[in-house]
Amino acid sequence: MKKIISGLFLATTTLFYAQESFTGRDDQRAYVGVNFQDGGTGISAGADYGLGESISVGVQAGYLLSAKLVGEKKAKFGDRIDIKGRFNVHLGRVLNIPSPIDIYPGLDLSLKNFGAHVGARYFFKRGVGIYSEIGFPIARYNSSPKIYDYLNNQFNFQVGVAFDLN
Repeated sequence: MKKIISGLFLATTTLFYAQESFTGRDDQRAYVGVNFQDGGTGISAGADYGLGESISVGVQAGYLLSAKLVGEKKAKFGDRIDIKGRFNVHLGRVLNIPSPIDIYPGLDLSLKNFGAHVGARYFFKRGVGIYSEIGFPIARYNSSPKIYDYLNNQFNFQVGVAFDLN
């Protein structure tokens, strides 16, 4: 019983003190996280800027810290890095989701491909929250990828910390 009451208290206070996740025009968010994909794990960081009630644009950069060795050939800097321009549609108001939660699908144009992503953010304290995102390529620039061309050019999963810059 004690655990149930403690859990309800925690959930209630977390929701009570939770902050709005996307406020619309001029909203500014940044995030830093870990990127997981087949063949490597890395870091990613980005920022989004609200253009309208449910639309934002942003930029994201990622770098793979570890990449599987193929034969004796190591992944080069160009294989490990990726930079993306992003376009997001925030569905919180449309789907009537509580304000500390932000669900956003979007499109991105990167150095490696044209892709899409779906993510969610939860701001549990003023200025700080968590995020999770999956991304995948729709069209690769290189039609016949070799060795390390799949790095930052395939399904990936990210998780990390989000910041409110307003």
